[in-house]
Amino acid sequence: MAAAKSLASCIFCKIIKGEIPSYKLIETHHSYSFLDVGPLSKGHALIIPKYHGEKLADIPDEYLADTLPIAKKIAIAQKVTDYNILQNNGRLAHQEVDHVHFHVIPKPNQAEGLGVEWPAQKPEKEELQKTFEEIKGRL
Repeated sequence: MAAAKSLASCIFCKIIKGEIPSYKLIETHHSYSFLDVGPLSKGHALIIPKYHGEKLADIPDEYLADTLPIAKKIAIAQKVTDYNILQNNGRLAHQEVDHVHFHVIPKPNQAEGLGVEWPAQKPEKEELQKTFEEIKGRL
């Protein structure tokens, strides 16, 4: 099991340590969750691993194991039927804090919550097959 890792300058590591106050929802040995102070909608919450890593690939699996069960519990507690579970990696993917985190964002109506554009592409079958083989070969 990987030992917890933190970064002194990281805002999320400071929240985990209690150096910055938060509206804590659920805390486990590997995760910490709290309300977002700049929410997209009422109840917008964050789940962060207690291991500092900038991207998903940087986080040991045991620190990720309970993130989705926590997201599920928070979504159920919000009593909404529509919501987003979001995790971004890197600036181009809209990551603002360089510590892996997951959002649970209620979508109570069209105006509130996450707005998403989905510019779907239409690759040729051969291109899709090539992409499949490349990725599958690396797994």
